[in-house]
Amino acid sequence: MICVHSALNKWLLSLVRIAISAVVLTDGYAAESGNVFQAGTSAVDISPLQFPVRVNGGFLERSALEVIDPLYARSIALDDGVTRMVFCVVDACMMPRDLIDRAKETVSAESGLSTAHMMVSATHTHSAPSAMGCLGTRVDPDYAAWLPGKIAESMSAALANLQPARIGWASIDDWVHTHNRRWIRRADKVFDDPFGDATVRAHMHPGHESIDVIGPSGPVDPELSVLAVQQRDGTPLAVMANYSQHYYGAPLLSADYFGLFSREMATLLGQPSSEGPFVAMMSQGTSGDLARMDYGVPKKSDTMTTYAEAIAQNAMNAYETIEWHDHVELGIVEKMVTLRHRVPDTARLAWAEERVAALNGNIPMTQPDVYAHEAIYLKEKQKAELKLQAIRIGDLSIATFPNEVYAITGLKLKAQSALASHFNIGLANGAEGYIPPPEQFIFGGYTTWPARTAGLETRAEPIIVETLLTSLEKVSGKPRRSIEYKHGPYAKAILNAKPLAYWRLNEIAGRIAHNAVGNGPDARLTGGAALYLSGVGSGSGLGMEEALQTSNFSGESQINRAVHFADGMLEADVSFRSAEHSVAFWFWLGEKSGAGIRDGSLVTLSTGHSLGYQLGNDGVANLQLMNPDEGVEPTSGQAALSLGEWHFAVLRCDAGGTRVFVNGRQTPDIDVGPIPCNQQSTLKFADGLEGKLDEIAVFDHALNVDEISAFWEASRNN
Repeated sequence: MICVHSALNKWLLSLVRIAISAVVLTDGYAAESGNVFQAGTSAVDISPLQFPVRVNGGFLERSALEVIDPLYARSIALDDGVTRMVFCVVDACMMPRDLIDRAKETVSAESGLSTAHMMVSATHTHSAPSAMGCLGTRVDPDYAAWLPGKIAESMSAALANLQPARIGWASIDDWVHTHNRRWIRRADKVFDDPFGDATVRAHMHPGHESIDVIGPSGPVDPELSVLAVQQRDGTPLAVMANYSQHYYGAPLLSADYFGLFSREMATLLGQPSSEGPFVAMMSQGTSGDLARMDYGVPKKSDTMTTYAEAIAQNAMNAYETIEWHDHVELGIVEKMVTLRHRVPDTARLAWAEERVAALNGNIPMTQPDVYAHEAIYLKEKQKAELKLQAIRIGDLSIATFPNEVYAITGLKLKAQSALASHFNIGLANGAEGYIPPPEQFIFGGYTTWPARTAGLETRAEPIIVETLLTSLEKVSGKPRRSIEYKHGPYAKAILNAKPLAYWRLNEIAGRIAHNAVGNGPDARLTGGAALYLSGVGSGSGLGMEEALQTSNFSGESQINRAVHFADGMLEADVSFRSAEHSVAFWFWLGEKSGAGIRDGSLVTLSTGHSLGYQLGNDGVANLQLMNPDEGVEPTSGQAALSLGEWHFAVLRCDAGGTRVFVNGRQTPDIDVGPIPCNQQSTLKFADGLEGKLDEIAVFDHALNVDEISAFWEASRNN
């Protein structure tokens, strides 16, 4: 019996050791809660105690003398009995990683929780003390030294307050309160950057209905996500919302709309406070190119209070659909990625050093002086190490970045995450600036100017996306989803007509326009080509059409997308079997407000003949068939088209002549003599175009009027 007991004891001891090892590998603390799901909350006032205090969030330094609206560090701790984690959302514009790491290390020393199981992010209020120096604002040293302790206090209290809880999540689309703030300017309206070069083709905050711009440079992520926990008796315990909207704009010092939203959520849920024991918070999503203003319509009259209340009501609508879970599994994967800065070349550095020397130690008061300082900073630092996290909460995944992230980047992650529900948290675990997708750098503008606010290498975004997708696969134990573009009635009608090529232009990344025809040639995107804009049939994303819709172009659950060209082009090599061919496509020439005298080509054949347009100040465009040797071909009929609308064109070439049919009409708008056709042809689209193209199909036969009419009818929503 002694031997039996000894063997049993050894076996039990080995099990204990395995269990302890598993816990250590999970997050470095000895779980005492069993399999009971727990949650804890805390909110700590982080309003400064000393004044004046420096405030960042603008090009130049500001200071504040009072607190208009208290600032908080709000925390939620979660524990599934095996894995424990804590989230802290801080009313700050941005915080450097070393400041956040100091807070995490304090919590780890007190609780034993690994710092890799902590997420700390900034709301991005532009009305908070300067916890980090950036652009023309210096760090406020006293506040930055004091803040880590308050963040740690919030997280530690949330961990100490763990209690049995239930958890759930839901989301709702809110298209009304966020819009793209970065608009592409007309070619004749480009202006200078702080370095004196005419590079600004994409303008942040162009003004309402500006005559200088064509349209937005990117898509919007309208999803308002809600993660919530409640006590076992149903009493609300916490709500963490996530929305991609930059900030509202508040006097100093203030938590901006993020704080108002939190208090309104408490009211809607019948709680006396949003700062404990019930805690509500709004985390920052992917709003690097988004803001509340709809620049396609006249300015709206609202207030920060009515704005926050409206978003809170939408969040409440989502909250009421939550399916509550008594227990879910938690997981977190943290990865470090090192990226280079775009350091100044010799000429830029000499320019910067000369300007900084001329300041004689004074703070910069102009944009060129601000960016001169930033150039020297990037030269000295050279590279940055980023902390990225992939988090799993049951069937919900979350990705975090220490960046200001464009909406299209967030949409890439949402489309490919292995789990059905997903949201992204920006400015988390550090602050390493904007990460525009590579194709956006050509348009210039503030979010691309090299500085601490936008200094990473041009390939940073795809590297970060791939790292997070791989991490999401690991934390979920599932492969990423593939992005599949579904065909609606129009697309099916085109494919049934047997085109040589059909470029739907739905791409969310890359420089290849993929062919929807099996084994057909892909097309190449060059120059200024902005991806994933609203396509034909989906709505404009502005005014009465701000909520994009499904259409007859894409599948029932998908929004049709298009490419916006500005000094860009699409090229493709095709082989025709005979001299007959047709090209069918959709085009959009800009918002009505951006009318002006300009012209461009929609499609150019290998012979040099092109179908172009000429736009006047009246906002009416006339299509023209251009001969490379003789100019405008004589035409029978005229296609006068308005801005702000999509138009459908079919260019048909055969032995009987060259005809252009517009918007499904059975009689040609342009009718000229035959154009010779090279069977091996390179087609060019959008040469000089300022606007969007969509759904380009090429046929090696002459489409008849019945086929053209059928395409037009298939495009119409019933």
